[in-house]
Amino acid sequence: MAGMLGVGGRRSRRTRYGEAMPDPIPPTIEWRDGAVRMIDQRRLPGELAYVDARTVDELCDAIRTMVVRGAPALGVAGAMGVALARSTGEPLGTAAERIVATRPTAANLEWGVRRALSADDPLSEARRVAAEDMARNRALGALGAPLLPEGARVLTHCNAGSLACAGYGTALGVVRAAHETGRAPRVWVDETRPMLQGSRLTAWELGRLGVPATLVADSAAGSLMAADRVDCVLVGADRVAANGDVANKVGTYSLAVLAAHHSVPFYVAAPTSTIDLACPDGSAIPVEQRAGEEVAALAGTRLAPDDTEVENPAFDVTPAVLVTAIVTENGIARPPYTETLAALADRPVAKRPSTQARNT
Repeated sequence: MAGMLGVGGRRSRRTRYGEAMPDPIPPTIEWRDGAVRMIDQRRLPGELAYVDARTVDELCDAIRTMVVRGAPALGVAGAMGVALARSTGEPLGTAAERIVATRPTAANLEWGVRRALSADDPLSEARRVAAEDMARNRALGALGAPLLPEGARVLTHCNAGSLACAGYGTALGVVRAAHETGRAPRVWVDETRPMLQGSRLTAWELGRLGVPATLVADSAAGSLMAADRVDCVLVGADRVAANGDVANKVGTYSLAVLAAHHSVPFYVAAPTSTIDLACPDGSAIPVEQRAGEEVAALAGTRLAPDDTEVENPAFDVTPAVLVTAIVTENGIARPPYTETLAALADRPVAKRPSTQARNT
């Protein structure tokens, strides 16, 4: 594709004798030596560094400050947070409520917390959540890859790769699977203001995977589509409502509108743990509001006058009518989503139990 340059990096491959090569992207989050070890995503791409959380307070701070982020990774973090509470003697119900409150839009965070709360051994369950996430994402990627035509020019927003999960990725997992099977996708990487998860994280991941990618300003998407330089938009999700409305990083809704106008397919990739069948539609999805300084400043440098009023929603909601398909590990949902998502989801419609249920 004209104008698209590779960002370099290493590939995950097998040796000539068939042995598995190390994954070029290390685990985003894991339990190690009594602590939750996380890649510090605030320091990428400049430095690959780690943060160890040994208390629930430290984990909540890591989630709130986006040391760890991305819906599936937050599900693992939630489960491991309950395990931390058990190991430090903190009441589990109290710890669970504090963890869930850190990022209210992410369905997986509450889901992971409840998985661990319901288990006799929260640590074993947390490790199971992490292992399942990796397997879900690989299955999701394999199912979604055929949606991308040979040499597809894919536009993505935020980061929905390995860094957003225990590993492999959701939206980028689809791209990764297509790349690994020789379909030769190329990626337009939205920078994703204000936290720049696209330029800092997605470009870093694609470089390590050897997937050709070009970074663009968020506002360039419309002109790229108008010039017929985008074959599909592919994004992740932080929560999918029962009717197919999708909450994702702010700016996603604008991309969906542009895609519809230009007849470009708009795909969402998310594991079934992100589907919230108890949430009827997007109006019921809580949208996290973050500090205005994230918008008014960049890398510590104030860009706006000190007295400027700032609104900083972390997410927006894309109506189901704009979503071409939702790729999960259990299959691909298409309209009517009220029927297809319910058939694919791995948990029934039910009133959510109180996090106080296991306050022990």
